[in-house]
Amino acid sequence: MDERLLFDLVISRLLGVNPREKVRLCMEFEPAGEWERLSREDLEFFLGRSLDQVPRDMGELWAQAERDRRALQIRGIAVVSILSSRYPPLLRELWDPPAILFYRGILPDPEKPLAAVVGTRRPTQGALAQAYRLSRDLGEAGVPVVSGLALGIDAMAHRGNLDGGAPTVAVLGSSPDEIYPGANRLLARRLLSQGGALLSEYPPGTSPRKWTFPARNRIISGIARGTVIVEAPAASGALITARFALDQSRDFWVASAGVESPRGAGTAKLAGEGAAVLTGAADILEDWGIGGSEKAPPAELVAAGGACGADLASSMARTLKITL
Repeated sequence: MDERLLFDLVISRLLGVNPREKVRLCMEFEPAGEWERLSREDLEFFLGRSLDQVPRDMGELWAQAERDRRALQIRGIAVVSILSSRYPPLLRELWDPPAILFYRGILPDPEKPLAAVVGTRRPTQGALAQAYRLSRDLGEAGVPVVSGLALGIDAMAHRGNLDGGAPTVAVLGSSPDEIYPGANRLLARRLLSQGGALLSEYPPGTSPRKWTFPARNRIISGIARGTVIVEAPAASGALITARFALDQSRDFWVASAGVESPRGAGTAKLAGEGAAVLTGAADILEDWGIGGSEKAPPAELVAAGGACGADLASSMARTLKITL
């Protein structure tokens, strides 16, 4: 077990190796007790290309894997590879699934469908309210919501789902021990306390980078049976998730609040191209053959989400240069 884990940790640290190649390495290399003898040249021969970002001395990666293994124990992070029966089954269907998943909490029940609910970090009040109500109603019907723990729509979706009693799932653009943004640390703690999960393809100590957010979006849509874009401006990162969901042949909707919103140009465009417009969780539950109900969100929660979300989102955008 330790030998397999170390190799998985090495794979997770291979720079310049894409997810599909990492999956090949996981699947083709069997436990043989000689993994530590692998050289960069061996990997280049196997993958059929040069790997300039991989150190020539692979001993550095094995030493890092040992440090990562200790960090996993200290920080309460678990690991599941694509070879494991515990690996989320829908992710295996992706063209480029993550070879290794790092997580805190409890992996989602593979027998229960997940709904991805995402949107802009600077939403309107109407979109915030619909994200909360939609996610809470899904939770009350036993459907966990998966989102990205970002400010705005993502955070409200997680809160609504938790209030509905479901174990919501957050997919991060950092490792599970590096919660970003910091403003959502308490939300992440509540998520874990209620049986949810923080998922990532990045090993311990990995901070977010601009490119890690689009990469994590394929996991958000890929682990879910269907995706809802609540509100998205014309250049919103949520549209990346929409594209992934459509490419992955997932169920797909846009929320009515986003279509009607002055900040919903991207949402309206999707609707104009044929995306189904939903008004509430009942639309999803009916499509999936699940019963549900709807309740209004607490007004103070919506107000608080909008007030702090805009300021914090602006700060994040300046730091990472992300289009909101």
